[in-house]
Amino acid sequence: MALHLSILLIITGLTGVHNTVTTISKVSVKAGGSITIPCRYGSMYRENVKYLCQGYTFFNCNYVVLTNKPHYSGKVLISDDKSQRIFTVTIKDLKNADEYFWCSVKIIGTDDGSRFQLSLTNGLPDLYVDHQDISGFIGESITISCNYRRTDGEIKWCKLGSSCVTGLSGAIDGTSVTIDSRGLDVFHVSMSGLSTESIGWYFCVKGDLEMPVHVNVTEKPTTTTLATTISNTTGDKTKHSTSIDLKSLIITLSLLIVIVLVTSCVWFMLRKHKQNKPESSAITMAEADATYCNVKPKMKTSAKCEEEVLYSTVVFPSSDQRPCAETDVDVLYSSVVTIKDKRVKRAEAQDIDVSYFGSDRPKYLNGSVSVNHY
Repeated sequence: MALHLSILLIITGLTGVHNTVTTISKVSVKAGGSITIPCRYGSMYRENVKYLCQGYTFFNCNYVVLTNKPHYSGKVLISDDKSQRIFTVTIKDLKNADEYFWCSVKIIGTDDGSRFQLSLTNGLPDLYVDHQDISGFIGESITISCNYRRTDGEIKWCKLGSSCVTGLSGAIDGTSVTIDSRGLDVFHVSMSGLSTESIGWYFCVKGDLEMPVHVNVTEKPTTTTLATTISNTTGDKTKHSTSIDLKSLIITLSLLIVIVLVTSCVWFMLRKHKQNKPESSAITMAEADATYCNVKPKMKTSAKCEEEVLYSTVVFPSSDQRPCAETDVDVLYSSVVTIKDKRVKRAEAQDIDVSYFGSDRPKYLNGSVSVNHY
């Protein structure tokens, strides 16, 4: 009885307790690269915590990442698609020590899990695809190329949690599958008549190696939708072009206005300068036309005049001799100066006696003048 219990513990430690979690078995990956592994679980585990652990046996594996702690490890990412009942783990920067992992689900009692192995190579993997994600439209077809380096082993195309197609053709969940293995180191899988049932994780099989591929199927956009999209795009481009043209027109008009204003200012300044120049020349020439002469004062003997008025003579040249004909007004100036003659002292007549004699010549007697008349 104890022997049977030990054997049961060994088997459950290798394969998992309930065996309701399924995944691929062995994947070839280049060292330093990355890989995404799908893990399918039963509907009863939809709300349970999923996780990835590393180790050869299930009971001795170490937690790597959990769905309730998605950032537990920066090297591994985990996500849960509850509608498809599949959670995926993406392992980055693979090293030689990364070999055995477990897709696991936390349940009451003993957790459930399924093991997969990573086989690392220094060069190209022994089985690989160009892209792990491929999309198609409902009713149409897609083709997946599975490249390999091993020449031995059976070729298959399988869906995780469903059936496999071997040989040349078959069907999986209502989708037609054909396999063309005539190529060198590659076989091509074509899936036609795609539907929403075709969505899921598939994998290429060559011998004991498997390579997972995710297939997504969507509705193909109708012609009306495409035409509307093109029309909207064209309209947006037209609006954008109109906006650019309007901005260019505004900038051009602004520049023209500035140029006109600057030109007008320059023209006005030049015109004003030309008008001022002839006036200055006319004033200069008018000043040159004035002729001045020296005036000498003349002594007046009149005793009644205490101030002498002196006049100056101004000579005007004839009009035909004016050097400047542009001005109609010649301004001529003269000066009038009054000078007191301090040298002449007028004698005041005080008590003068006038006598008249037979001669007209007056006689002076003791300071008096007598004039005798006969």
